[in-house]
Amino acid sequence: VQLQASGGGLVQAGGSLRLSCVASRSFFYINAMGWYRQAPGKERELVASMTRAGSTNYGNSVKGRSSISRDNAKNTMYLQMNSLKPEDTAVYYCNVNTGVDSWGKGTLVTVSS
Repeated sequence: VQLQASGGGLVQAGGSLRLSCVASRSFFYINAMGWYRQAPGKERELVASMTRAGSTNYGNSVKGRSSISRDNAKNTMYLQMNSLKPEDTAVYYCNVNTGVDSWGKGTLVTVSS
C-alpha cells in the first residue's frame, strides 16, 4: 500500500493542524491505521491509531488534543491536532497494516513558541 501524507507546516503554539494521508488501496483491506511521529534524536512514537472497526488509541502526550478519523470513500485518514506545543514538533508518518506494515514518507510539523 502506498501512502501520501500532507498537511504539515509551521504553526504557532496553541494552533491547530489537520494532517491527511491518502492510501492507494481501499480501507476494506486494512486491519489498522495510525499516525506516528519522530522528533530529532528521539524514537518514533505512536500518536494515534484506529482499527478497521473504528476503535481508537492515542499516545499519552497527545491524548485530549488530537483526533484520528477516516473517510473510507476517499481512502484517506486524518489527524486533527489542537493546542499544539513546541514539543509536538516532529515528522509525522502515517501507517497502515494489511498484515504487512506500510509507511508514508512523512510530513514535517514545526510548532513555534
